[in-house]
Amino acid sequence: MIIVRPIQKNDYEALHRIAVESGHGFTSLPVNEELLQNKIARTEASFTKKVSQPGDEGYLFVMEDTDTGQVVGTSGIEAAVGLEDAFYHYHLGKVVHNSRELNIYNTVETLSLCNDYTGATEICTLFLSETHRKNNNGRFLSRFRFLFIAEHPERFDDTVIAEMRGVSDDEGRSPFWAWLEEHFFSIDFPTADYLTGIGKKVFIAELMPKYPIYVNLLSKDAQAVINQVHPHTVPAVRLLEAEGFSRRGYVDIFDGGPTVEANVKNIKTINKSKRCQVIIGDVQSTDNYIICNSDVANFRATQAPLSLRSTAEQVVISQEVADALLVKEGDWVRLVSN
Repeated sequence: MIIVRPIQKNDYEALHRIAVESGHGFTSLPVNEELLQNKIARTEASFTKKVSQPGDEGYLFVMEDTDTGQVVGTSGIEAAVGLEDAFYHYHLGKVVHNSRELNIYNTVETLSLCNDYTGATEICTLFLSETHRKNNNGRFLSRFRFLFIAEHPERFDDTVIAEMRGVSDDEGRSPFWAWLEEHFFSIDFPTADYLTGIGKKVFIAELMPKYPIYVNLLSKDAQAVINQVHPHTVPAVRLLEAEGFSRRGYVDIFDGGPTVEANVKNIKTINKSKRCQVIIGDVQSTDNYIICNSDVANFRATQAPLSLRSTAEQVVISQEVADALLVKEGDWVRLVSN
């Protein structure tokens, strides 16, 4: 069975392997033992912390194949970004140059450095090993996070964002960053990406141009990738757009990839999810659902067939699913159709 659970200390080797597999551009998982260990420790503290409003908590989950005990994926939520470290974006805007006397009217796109998403909740760090990219595991690994947010709304902001990986090649070269590197930074994209991943972001404020950048001054290659996603990220952005996320003109400062956002009340999985009380028995339906328990520290989620009782807020699940979710008869779960 495939389950999702909070990461634990003994998952370090698996997390390190995923960090290596994920490659360039996956800023939230740098290949750095100290930082990965710190990320696990922060997650363990966040899951046991009593929370009345979102703060500097980070929730990192892993997908486990219980038949083999192997960790095959990861997925995360940052409760409120930018509260301790500045959270930078470029915002795409417009400047109009107009001369009535010459009858000239030009609209020029600009990129302005900003911290507009400070305090927003971020879904992040999604990676699934190729061996398990089947049976809707990718959708499950993304969507279960919305069930967790719905079940524990006090831990998260009303605005939820996701930074989508921008265009770069197999060697980690980004056309967008290449222009910035030439004119402002003098360090390559993988190095800048890595420094951000390990928390050394002060160089951004020190070296980034303080005034808006005219897009038409960038190289043609750089202009072409602004607000575009990496080919491997296309399925992820389509899934989020189907959930109600949209682009608001914010792009990553390194690779120009888009950031998508949604109000928590408008997220499809949250709106369509429901809480039900557990009955353990024979499941007569083949309809597949994503289902999670209502716990925090012992959170579990899986996807499985179940039977909904039409006359009450009750759901019939098998003993195997109950064991995977760490629930017993009478407990409450949250679920959504898959």
